[in-house]
Amino acid sequence: MRNTLILAFNDLALAFRNKTFLLILFIPLLVFVSLNLVDRIGAEAGKVRIVLVHHQTYAPGIIRSIDAAKQRVEVTWVQDQADGVRLLKAHKIDGILTGNDQASGGLTLLVLKTGSIPTIAIMQNFSALQKAAEGSAPDWIGSIKALHQGGVQRETLPTWVLMLILLIGFIILPTQVAEEKEKKLLLGLLQTPIHEIQWLIAKLILGMVLIIAAVLFLHLLGQFGPVHLLDYSVFILAGSFCFSACGICLGFLCRSQASARVLGVIFYLPLLLPAAMSDVSLKLTAIAPLLPSYQLYKPLQSILLEEGRLADMTFDWVYLSGLGLLMLYLSWLLMKKRWLM
Repeated sequence: MRNTLILAFNDLALAFRNKTFLLILFIPLLVFVSLNLVDRIGAEAGKVRIVLVHHQTYAPGIIRSIDAAKQRVEVTWVQDQADGVRLLKAHKIDGILTGNDQASGGLTLLVLKTGSIPTIAIMQNFSALQKAAEGSAPDWIGSIKALHQGGVQRETLPTWVLMLILLIGFIILPTQVAEEKEKKLLLGLLQTPIHEIQWLIAKLILGMVLIIAAVLFLHLLGQFGPVHLLDYSVFILAGSFCFSACGICLGFLCRSQASARVLGVIFYLPLLLPAAMSDVSLKLTAIAPLLPSYQLYKPLQSILLEEGRLADMTFDWVYLSGLGLLMLYLSWLLMKKRWLM
């Protein structure tokens, strides 16, 4: 019994030293914060934001009902539909109402996703307004169109690609770097003619090759449709470069493999969740752009689902490249100082 207790306390001490306890405390805290950031059902959550176009013709009864329901419907007027589409892609509105040629007096609703929470909220609110104003008359919204083209598999593809890139960048690479430090392999290599920058570039190439292979394998298995190959490749390269460099720097901050795994998960989950959940929460939509992962997720989503082009996303790839260069430089500084070696 005494020996068992000694071994148990020794394992607990190792878990504390390797920061495993930080992970045990961090994950419940992250879940709690994420759940509180997701929009709750209530008066404010039920309010929808729509765009009306000046040159479109809307039935007077529809306009009167919308004006009388300002607590449930927030209206923005724009000059043309293109302005509304830009607001929709930026998540500043929930939908665009335009004239419907197929139904006299009816409307067409343009949204990001047909099955999203904002789309359901718009339909519920307008159904209630229509019944209050006209009773059993035909629905005001006659059809729904989505900017995001493709099935569920296609819509989730940006999230899966982001997950693969972050997984390799923050779980696999830091662990490998920490392993070479822990086993003194890196110190041995540095006694040879190999220079620090050569080792860093080799690790960077490893991370990028692993990421590109994983993404390519995902596309081969899923048989996803054509994309703008050049634009898509640029962002895969920029993202793999950025997060591989981040992973190398993270590995230098850890003394052991266990510490690297724990610290990798602590970075991995916050970078993944806000980007993946930004479409279902207004609060997360406001927070997600502050994270570097969103600068990769947003262009991937635009290219894969909205026919986006590289020329419209210059800031994103420059941001990713700049962050990667910064992390690579910090890794070089830590390597020169033989940090925790």
